[in-house]
Amino acid sequence: GSICGLCGNYDENDNNDFTLRSQELVNAPMDFGNDWKESSSCPAALEMTNPCYSNPYRQVWAQKQCGMITSQVFATCHSQVDPSEFYDACVQDTCACISGGDSECLCSSIATYAQACNDAGVCVAWRTPQICPLFCDYYNSLGECEWHYKPCGAPCMQTCRNPSGQCSSQILVLE
Repeated sequence: GSICGLCGNYDENDNNDFTLRSQELVNAPMDFGNDWKESSSCPAALEMTNPCYSNPYRQVWAQKQCGMITSQVFATCHSQVDPSEFYDACVQDTCACISGGDSECLCSSIATYAQACNDAGVCVAWRTPQICPLFCDYYNSLGECEWHYKPCGAPCMQTCRNPSGQCSSQILVLE
């Protein structure tokens, strides 16, 4: 009885946490959040519509391109990180990207799943010259340049964050 609002009432019962200021219980998170606004001058939050409904011409393309996340390319990761939420987010983000930059939205979404796979200990080399390429790498032959893209990084390299070049569990592997 001493606590209320966006943090719930701390009675270890999740079923009554969406209680309005008037003590009415609601199911919709949007209604709950709007009721607990700090200031009445703040506009009410509105439900977000799926951008694929607003841009249906982009949906098929987004589904096809984001399908890489659920494809054989990432098969070794699927048992470690469920791809479904990442695929859905990729499709929505790619549908929403209507002012150019298709590849940026798509590649960022796929890279997010690749990073989750890396975090789970599964390295996936998914970039190609056709899908989300890193051109600097494709134009540098292996013997030609010492800098090359590695899909899961190398945590033992000498860098500004790791000047000694020694391995450490503190240094994360990044895509």
